[in-house]
Amino acid sequence: MKWPTYHPLPSLTPQHFRSLLRAHARQPSFTTGKVFHAVILTTGLSADPNTFVLNTLLHLYGKCGATLYARKLFDQIPHSHKDTADWTSLITCLAHNAVSHDALSLYTEMRKENVEIDEVTMTCLLSLCAQLRDLRVGVEGHACMVKMGFGFSVKTCNAVMDMYGKCGLVDEARQVFSEMEVRSVVSWTVLLDCVVKWEGVEKGRLVFDEMPERNKVTWTVMVVGYVERRFMREGFLLLSEMVFGLGFGLNYVTLCSLLSACAQSGDLMMGRWIHVYALKAMGKEIDIMVGTALVDMYAKCGTIKTALKAFKYMPLRNVVAWNAMFSGLAMHGQGKVLLDMFPKMIAEVKPDDLTFIAVLSGCSHSGLVDQGRHYFNNLESVYGLTPKIEHYACMVDLLGRVGRLEEAEILIRKMPIPPNEVVLGSLLGSCSVHGKLQLGERVMQELIQMDPHNTECNILLSNMYAIAGNGDRANSLRRVLTRKVPGMSSIHVGGQVHQFSSGERSHPRSGEIYVNLDEMIRRLRLGGYIPDTASQVFFGEIEMEEKEQALFVHSEKLALCFGLIGTRPGAPLYIFKNLRICRDCHSAIKIASGIYNREIVVRDRNRFHCFKQGLCSCSDFW
Repeated sequence: MKWPTYHPLPSLTPQHFRSLLRAHARQPSFTTGKVFHAVILTTGLSADPNTFVLNTLLHLYGKCGATLYARKLFDQIPHSHKDTADWTSLITCLAHNAVSHDALSLYTEMRKENVEIDEVTMTCLLSLCAQLRDLRVGVEGHACMVKMGFGFSVKTCNAVMDMYGKCGLVDEARQVFSEMEVRSVVSWTVLLDCVVKWEGVEKGRLVFDEMPERNKVTWTVMVVGYVERRFMREGFLLLSEMVFGLGFGLNYVTLCSLLSACAQSGDLMMGRWIHVYALKAMGKEIDIMVGTALVDMYAKCGTIKTALKAFKYMPLRNVVAWNAMFSGLAMHGQGKVLLDMFPKMIAEVKPDDLTFIAVLSGCSHSGLVDQGRHYFNNLESVYGLTPKIEHYACMVDLLGRVGRLEEAEILIRKMPIPPNEVVLGSLLGSCSVHGKLQLGERVMQELIQMDPHNTECNILLSNMYAIAGNGDRANSLRRVLTRKVPGMSSIHVGGQVHQFSSGERSHPRSGEIYVNLDEMIRRLRLGGYIPDTASQVFFGEIEMEEKEQALFVHSEKLALCFGLIGTRPGAPLYIFKNLRICRDCHSAIKIASGIYNREIVVRDRNRFHCFKQGLCSCSDFW
């Protein structure tokens, strides 16, 4: 907005200014807001609170998401001239711009000032509680809503249901739904999302089929539910019906949701389909959020080269896009590629905390100790970032992987913040790899104080005792474990997900799998494979042959065998493991990639292992 330079400022009344501000708030622009703010200051309109011009400007800043400007303006307005709408505007602004705890504090302050609460305020509060998973305040808000007579409001009831749903209280969400006299399609969709998330897609489908009306969001919730739980066929059929049967177009929000589900489940086929759809819908000017989601999806589905191509062709890239690319490279052990790209990032955007978590993680997974230490030491002095506990965890992991455990322990003791389970758990894992039993015992004592029921850490220490030859201590630790997450591996073959547990025999082609397993083990032995029986704890006196057989039927090897017989020769295989891949399977699959001339990608809980021609991308740093 430009005022004529030759004209003294226009003599607009406060009423005209308020009308202008309200009009611009419909399509908010931060730049325009600042221009208006300057005019208000120079004309003296801000001096009189009775003009209520600052209140209207506050709403404009709130719509723009300018939290600092909105908060400063809010504090300038006298309490006597602030109404419910002003308080609610700032609370909403803070909530929508990731300053949720400040928004909650402001609501508390609002109640202390005895400011009247209306339906909009209550809806905002309940949405805020859903965002923070704050059940205590949410329940109080629900009670307040009923007491103040807002129980008839569809929007408020939807917000209550969403709050209960985000907190995992399905029965409470159903109760609110059943008491609603009028239900919108949003009401049904909120309930559907809650049921799918906490009770599964089968019960969610019952709600979906019962709905009197469905919109694009409803269909997306159901499709995403299927894909995330790896019901690929059902998800794809529903998506096809949504797009081709009903003619619902996929906007950037829907595309991002679907791509995120594909990334989580590893469904590369659907991810590629969505990529083609996005290209047809958006052309080369693909939305930055969709482009970022594509990079993340390809990286998490094991195709890092395709992720790099998708990143390269993004017309615009922000720090989120760069972080997604760097995280993908780190997971794939491409630390050198990541560091080569880092100067290009600096030229485009300013790195943030997540950037350096990815950088340090990439150095850790690639054994780049000196480079990792360089970036960690320069975090504050060069990049203006205070090291957070996640950065310390990455450095402990980096030092531990290469055997510098004493150095890692010194770093922990010098941390300005107390170490958490991630930091100490990383050190314990390194103790297990490098056989540092005494240090492992000390770390374990600290971990027990934090969480006495930490099953994974008990298993690590048990393995360390077993490798050190102390079978009694190993067995005693294992026996006190009340729960252990079973190892599961899955593989996509023929458009379906096939899942295996250790010793699995329920698969329809189980007979073929075990015949092929015997042949694979024979060929692996000829290729130099020696079963690593020391990497697993066995109870009681067991013969060496039995120990080896137990290793042969690990879930990763069963998934690999099925992949070999279920796909054409030479086709790449993608295996997903819910836990960390064991040493024996890592060694076996490395040799298998050369024998069968296959690229075998394994995504475990921590990272990717790309096996090719007898080598792994991790270079044994995992």
